[in-house]
Amino acid sequence: MPVKRDRVSEGIYVFTSGMYAEVTATVIFTDEGVLLVDTLPFPQETRFIRDFIEQRRAKVIYVVNTHSHGDHVYGTYLFPDAEVIAHYRCRRLMERYTERKLSDARQQTPQLADVKIRLPELLFNEVMTLRIGGRTIELAHSPGHSPDLITVHVVEDRLLIASDTVMPVPYIVGGDLDDMVTSLATIKSKNLENLVQGHGEILLRGEIEETLDANIHYLLTIDRLVREYIARGVPRNGVLDITVEEAGLSRIPLGGLVQRLHHDNLLTLYDAYRTEMRVRRAA
Repeated sequence: MPVKRDRVSEGIYVFTSGMYAEVTATVIFTDEGVLLVDTLPFPQETRFIRDFIEQRRAKVIYVVNTHSHGDHVYGTYLFPDAEVIAHYRCRRLMERYTERKLSDARQQTPQLADVKIRLPELLFNEVMTLRIGGRTIELAHSPGHSPDLITVHVVEDRLLIASDTVMPVPYIVGGDLDDMVTSLATIKSKNLENLVQGHGEILLRGEIEETLDANIHYLLTIDRLVREYIARGVPRNGVLDITVEEAGLSRIPLGGLVQRLHHDNLLTLYDAYRTEMRVRRAA
């Protein structure tokens, strides 16, 4: 499937991968240059974005890596003249894991053969504000999906690029459920016109609060149900009987990938809570 392009505001375009899990990347044009938030998983898709920018005789001056996961950062090397911005934990995680994960991915996906890992250079901790060509861009730490994740708020356009903090189903493998709930609640406090999910459709004003509430409800529900299953002595795979619909979401988005993500969440919580119980008993 080809890359999908949507204009969400004056000079702001969202590109959605047609090859992997509807990953999104966002191009923000300004009078001083282009800020690119994330890249797409495969080089040919990110080149499509690069060509779109070059056709408009613009130049990318910043690439924001919202977190260290390969589907968001693999295309960064295609913008060698841009400065790369990320949370300081993103660089640490990339230094530790990304080359090995890319090597493993290449064995299954030859389209990644040309990818070169480029580490972010401009790092921050909690908040960074950029002023570029009349636009105010606020970058903020938003852990939960991963410990290094950040969101990008284009203030004047009331647009939030939420990355994987907001997805059709929250995904906490490698992250933290409580952090995710807090990050989703923080987004709720913003007055937004549009929200770009890390995967899936752009949310419009009337959909944002409902989606955030549904995602928080989902997390609190699976947290409660997994604990109840453990208390009843249900074995590990038994928690997979908890359906995504039972937790208030649909399994349909992302071409059915939601079901696998949901199952991964359940097993992750089961393992974490069983470990907690063993630690308590040993104390």
